[in-house]
Amino acid sequence: MFRTALRNVLAHKARLLMTVLAVMLGVAFVSGTLVFTNTISDAYQNSSAKGFDQVDVAVRAKYQDSEGDRVGKTPELTQALLDRATKAPGAASATGVVTGFTALADKDGKLIGGGWQSEGGNYWGTKDARYPLTDGHAPRGKDEVLIDSKTAERAGYKVGDTVRMSVNGPVLTPRVSGIFTTDDGNVAAGGSLALFDTPTAQQLFGKKGTYDEIDVKAAAGTGQSALKSALDKTLPSRLVETTTGRQLADDQARMISSSMSGLKQGLLVFAGISLFVGTFIIANTFTMLVAQRTRELALMRAVGASRRQVTRSVLIEAFVVGTVAGATGLVAGIGIGAGLRTLLGSFGASMPDGPLVITPGTVVAALAVGIVITVLAAWLPGRRAAKIPPVAAMSSVHAKATTKSLVLRNTFGALFSAAGVAVILSATSMNADTGQGLMGMGAVLLIIGVFVLTPLLSRPLIAAAAPVLRVFGVSGKLARQNSVRNPRRTAATASALMIGLTLITGMTVMAGSLQTAIDKMASSAIRADYVVSMANRGPLSPGVAKKIAADTDVTASSPLRNAESRIDGQTEFLTGVNGSAIGKLTDLKVDDGSFTVGGTQVVVDQDRAKSFGWKTGSQFTVHYEDGKSQKLTVAGVYEGNDMLNGIMLDNRTLTPHLSDPSDMQVMVKTADGASDAAKDKLEKSLGSNPAIKVQDKQDISNDIAQMFTMMLNMLYGLLGMAVIVAVLGVINTLAMSVFERSQEIGMLRAIGLDRKAVKRMVRLESLVISLFGGVLGIGLGVFFGWAAGELLGTKMPTYELVLPWGRMAVFLLLAATVGILAALWPARRAARLNMLAAIKAE
Repeated sequence: MFRTALRNVLAHKARLLMTVLAVMLGVAFVSGTLVFTNTISDAYQNSSAKGFDQVDVAVRAKYQDSEGDRVGKTPELTQALLDRATKAPGAASATGVVTGFTALADKDGKLIGGGWQSEGGNYWGTKDARYPLTDGHAPRGKDEVLIDSKTAERAGYKVGDTVRMSVNGPVLTPRVSGIFTTDDGNVAAGGSLALFDTPTAQQLFGKKGTYDEIDVKAAAGTGQSALKSALDKTLPSRLVETTTGRQLADDQARMISSSMSGLKQGLLVFAGISLFVGTFIIANTFTMLVAQRTRELALMRAVGASRRQVTRSVLIEAFVVGTVAGATGLVAGIGIGAGLRTLLGSFGASMPDGPLVITPGTVVAALAVGIVITVLAAWLPGRRAAKIPPVAAMSSVHAKATTKSLVLRNTFGALFSAAGVAVILSATSMNADTGQGLMGMGAVLLIIGVFVLTPLLSRPLIAAAAPVLRVFGVSGKLARQNSVRNPRRTAATASALMIGLTLITGMTVMAGSLQTAIDKMASSAIRADYVVSMANRGPLSPGVAKKIAADTDVTASSPLRNAESRIDGQTEFLTGVNGSAIGKLTDLKVDDGSFTVGGTQVVVDQDRAKSFGWKTGSQFTVHYEDGKSQKLTVAGVYEGNDMLNGIMLDNRTLTPHLSDPSDMQVMVKTADGASDAAKDKLEKSLGSNPAIKVQDKQDISNDIAQMFTMMLNMLYGLLGMAVIVAVLGVINTLAMSVFERSQEIGMLRAIGLDRKAVKRMVRLESLVISLFGGVLGIGLGVFFGWAAGELLGTKMPTYELVLPWGRMAVFLLLAATVGILAALWPARRAARLNMLAAIKAE
């Protein structure tokens, strides 16, 4: 039986090629994802481990938790603590570390690193082992700075050049005193690192005389654990906590691994979709192969082969195909992993150097996925073939499915579909947090139900295309009849395309609806012409708000200042605003009272009011970070959103209680309204600062929606793999169908159907099947998009369903294109059949 199975594989090489390709693509995606994420993770872990070479023990401030009426805060690491750490037994030296956001502009004035990866710090003394100098000297005073070698290379800076930079608002123009090398992962990822001398860094980052961390180097012969124990005895445990450099490296490695797991899981989901789609193709292929060899298998049964042996022979074929597909997919996946890393580099996203990582787990996963998926998909056709009685098989009595089996299939499909719809509808009545899992379960049930029902659905939907197919005469009529001749095969072929288009359509509906909701939120909540903020969304110097308020073109402005507080034993963040101007800059709907902010009068959003049981006129006591308390009165309750919410009070009331006031953003209204000229003028008045973003309503909306757009574009690219697999499925089904119908096609040619008409018949059949899958996929996608939107609507009041008719038309056109392209080779093959040889074919 084993030799027979191998001979069958070699005898059907061409027919099995598409199956191998389908499985190979899915396996390549899986192995490529594992190679790519393992390579990046390993490179960053090695890079971060090098960064801790100069740290044996790190001393950090221990956050003092909020309790009672006291606001939690982090104690300062003072010079006295640094001196005590230096004198600890076993300590060779101690370095005070200061860090903070530092935006660095290139020679064209554009921000390097995109803001999020723009960092700054201090250079310790005249020779800092953490940052080896390649040129120049250590910074001296506020007019000198060091920059990393990669940033210098990217921006074209050299020692002696003047650079434009900003820490929290005002523009700085120091001179580059030197260039250094670093293993910092942010720099490797395309960011920048600027270093000042310690006093300058402390002043710029608001840490006068204090540090963010103290790094201690062990003396010769002292281990990290011993040094940690000595520091624990020397330093006050209630104020600081110590961690060994080894532990820091391990923690960083776990953090990198954790951050990479999200990307890995996301990519593996799409690999799973491709494999899921490929499963239909494999099952279809083996079903047709087994059907073509029914008499052969029946003869084997007649001469003594058992049912188990017949099934086993089919599974052996599947095992061989799966092994070949798994091995070739692994090789292709390694190429994909290397290509993705190169692709990131071409987009400007660099990463630490390192070898391509191919783990034993990747090899095992690739082979296991290829073999298991193929064998599982082939098991049912093999089992079905083994159950056919030899006499019935030889006379082809078994060819059609029984009424009982069709009724059973349709009943199961209807039950699954109904259960899926019911679960999804019940999930839409829940909130977004509790309804997600239930909706996911309902989606799986509905997809399974529709897949099972697809043979039943194919007849009426394909029949709807009959009027159009009549235009093509005999070819059109034959194409329609061929499409519904074997509903199960048509269903399996169309389902591959259906799943891909369901996901694409659902995500497109959600993305378009979210974009509209965000636009509505920005236009309905904000009257301001512009919002000014830091590029990394970090704290903004209060000096920026003062400078904006002094501008003669500005008619109203308000900084938004956040501060932690305690109310009724709970931590709440307050938002300080310009009470006299905030009403002109926002357009928030007030449900109760008036939007009055000033003195002890505050406004609160609905969620806070409901949580604390407040209404207009309610009074409550707030405890500030300086330990003082004050009684405030609710002047109004408003409808908050993701942009503006919380407790708003006047900055003149809040600021005296803050030790280091800073703003998150500044809202601005100008005399001439929003325009390119007004925006340019405002940016120039702020010194054309690379760290500061000036955005109008549309900019804010686009900024928020950019993430969704990026995810959607990535989704289109990744699901393209599923579409390619679906194309292979259609080609495979049509090619084998043409082989099955060779005698029939030969007879049609003999009675007058020319080659052109045969080609047209196969192409129309492919087009009808593909459009059937496209219609089902788009319909399901719209339903899932609506249901997911109902969940999102519980968190986003401005959300409403927006159907992207244009894109859905493109998706349907894509389905039609898939059908036409997939039919090219099978149609050509059908037309080239020799009619006499085909008529004699068994």
